[in-house]
Amino acid sequence: MARETSSTPPESVISIVGPGMTIVGDCETEGTVRIEGLVKGTVKAGKAVVIGKQGRVVGDVITQDAVISGHVTGTLVAESRLELQASCQIDGEVRTRRMQLEEGAVLNGTVQMGEKKKVVKGPTTTKAAVGEPVASGEGESRARAGAAAGR
Repeated sequence: MARETSSTPPESVISIVGPGMTIVGDCETEGTVRIEGLVKGTVKAGKAVVIGKQGRVVGDVITQDAVISGHVTGTLVAESRLELQASCQIDGEVRTRRMQLEEGAVLNGTVQMGEKKKVVKGPTTTKAAVGEPVASGEGESRARAGAAAGR
């Protein structure tokens, strides 16, 4: 008798790194990963990353949505939504569109929020007439002021 096999879409699968488990290396899934143990490496999840109270990641976390109760040391990128619960500690850079930060959460590092901005390449500094570097946009007015002062 033939047996039917059901194929589960990869984005609906939940992978678990259990308590007491250590992974050294990168983890990648199209679905969700729940971390209750230790991961030393990059964690990439197409849907979500959930880090439990005892969970720890030493490396980067890249996903759509994240709920963090444990510890992350590295860059944390949640392209849609990030929830930092009261028991979490983040040491590193955070980039997300939206963030919920509970009282008691610890965040040591930089935070960048909002839509991704287009980077416009161009000169970043201009020399003024007196020879000091100034930020772009200020150079023209400061150069005029310097030239006027030298008259």
